[in-house]
Amino acid sequence: MTNSNLTRRGVLKTGAVTGAGLALPTIFTSRASAFTNEPTGSTVTFGFNVPQTGPYAEEGLDELRAQELAVEHLNGMGDGGMLQTFSSKTLDGTGILGKKVQFVTGDTQTKSDAARAAAKSMIEKDGVVMINGGSSSGVAVAVQGLCQEAGIIFMAGLTHSNDTTGKDRKKNGFRHFFNAYMSGAALAPVLEKAYGTDRRAYHLTADYTWGYTQQESIQASTEALGWQTVNNVLTPVGAGDFSSYITPVLQSGADVLILNHYGGDMVNSLTQAVQFGLRDKQVNGKQFEIVVPLYSELMAEGAGDNIKGVYGSMNWNWQLQDPGTKAFVKSFGERYGRPPSNSAHTCYVQTLLYADAVARAGSFNPCAVAEALEGFEFDGMGNGPTTYRAEDHQCFKDVLVMKGAENPTTKFDVLEVVEVTPRAQVEYAPDHPMFGGAEASLGECNDGA
Repeated sequence: MTNSNLTRRGVLKTGAVTGAGLALPTIFTSRASAFTNEPTGSTVTFGFNVPQTGPYAEEGLDELRAQELAVEHLNGMGDGGMLQTFSSKTLDGTGILGKKVQFVTGDTQTKSDAARAAAKSMIEKDGVVMINGGSSSGVAVAVQGLCQEAGIIFMAGLTHSNDTTGKDRKKNGFRHFFNAYMSGAALAPVLEKAYGTDRRAYHLTADYTWGYTQQESIQASTEALGWQTVNNVLTPVGAGDFSSYITPVLQSGADVLILNHYGGDMVNSLTQAVQFGLRDKQVNGKQFEIVVPLYSELMAEGAGDNIKGVYGSMNWNWQLQDPGTKAFVKSFGERYGRPPSNSAHTCYVQTLLYADAVARAGSFNPCAVAEALEGFEFDGMGNGPTTYRAEDHQCFKDVLVMKGAENPTTKFDVLEVVEVTPRAQVEYAPDHPMFGGAEASLGECNDGA
């Protein structure tokens, strides 16, 4: 960035992690302002906390691109993007409540301790009023808890675990991205049509909160069809070589491999499964199939031909033809020379939604902002009519079922939209057992005063 209204400062990871990797209690000092980091000058600072290194770094880079673009649009630079299609007309490209927006960044490293340390530094040293981002549910849950304690708003980035707005939901936290339950609900009818009801599934699952709830959701949805679950094996994040996990699949009697992996892990595990010849085999009289429940464009690009014909789900895709999607794809493409990923879309939209809530509330006070977001219904942001449910701060909208394209024309259209699953099909009660049941509670809003 060269414009004086935009700054990017490196964020130091200090004080929250010991040399042995043990998290220390987070202590926020008292403030004289009416609420945490109340802006007093001509600018307001956002914190963009994304994986710039580690297995989800490619997703993080695209999130950061989108966050920078959102700041430009909020400050009146560029074509305005989704400010033109957003159903709320509060934002006008002159900043927020008379203040220009600037930002600082942190590197989550796809590690919860590092993410909390980066967030703590941005809150205490840089005075951010909001943190947006992340490409791991473990990170999201950790940072959401810290933001609740600090008294600022957390706009979760790419976090798909049911826990984020389930048992770990927080009053100061909001999620625009869909979740694992929604993936299962959207995928199951498509898988039934494609592969039938008599299938034996073997799961490889990332060993953290997202993997657990993703696997639970897909297992529940597929077993409801009549599928059997042969095994579920946990794998470490960033394993790289998954060959030792794939070999047992061949002797298991399974005829479907479900890869509950994301980012570079999904690229590696899918590629190695194909190299092992799984998709060329006949098992139980059926063609062996692979399913990737959570897709991203960047993962699909990385996997190349290996994703052809493989089903998965997505929050959004750049090939949609609604006005909001077209506006964002145009802005992002002109700025960066490529279509945006669905992680980029999520972080862009959430930056605008936070700014809009501030403008509608007439205040940066996090409790006023939370009140403005709760139950907020809107359109024009690429997903059709959308609602932030007040009870758990989960966003409800249509969900996409995708498939690896057989004949892509460019390196960017490697996925095709199979079905736009209507919102009603993926909705659930706030006290659903997968989301913490009746015991789950948002708690009280904290403004840090």
